[in-house]
Amino acid sequence: METSDCNHQVITLIKANKQKRFKCKHCHLTISFQELGNSYCPECFETRGKKHYDFEEINEPEIEKTRYRCESCGLIIKC
Repeated sequence: METSDCNHQVITLIKANKQKRFKCKHCHLTISFQELGNSYCPECFETRGKKHYDFEEINEPEIEKTRYRCESCGLIIKC
């Protein structure tokens, strides 16, 4: 079925994948917890050769749109 022929009557909410983000207190690099792990700041190490472990958790504003998927045709609908 083509998306232009579909009425999109059966839709499913696609959950957002929110990740904790951290900012380096030295170079201000913002990085996700998954990318950082329990390690040092990769930017400080690459540019200055120093391993800094000082980060602050940041709260990002909710700017992501809500997304739905049509179960009939697979179209992604952003609201």
